[in-house]
Amino acid sequence: QVQLVESGGGSVQAGGSLRLSCVQSGLDYSINRMGWFRQISGKEREAVAGIWNAGGFTNYAGSVKGRFTISQDITKATVYLQMNSLQPEDAAMYYCAASNQGGGWNNPTRYNYWGQGTQVTVSS
Repeated sequence: QVQLVESGGGSVQAGGSLRLSCVQSGLDYSINRMGWFRQISGKEREAVAGIWNAGGFTNYAGSVKGRFTISQDITKATVYLQMNSLQPEDAAMYYCAASNQGGGWNNPTRYNYWGQGTQVTVSS
């Protein structure tokens, strides 16, 4: 059984940076991509960034492109989300997810495994 554990969240001022980490334990060789999502209470879960295991191809939501960077270290079974120039609207619970399915990278229903989330707070 695959488990995902996020860390690195916290509270920063606008313009600051955080790096989130997601460590995978357990094996599922069919996993082909990883993603970061975020959610504000009462709102739908929003895709932030995705990365394909084969080749490292990445996707980003328009709202974070140029500010956030997703990367992975396969040897450490870890996916990162470097977040720069954080704004109050980036504040949310951030979730790591893994998928062995096809479909849109930004569709949360296409992901099989989810972490518990890490909270990001940005003050103005």
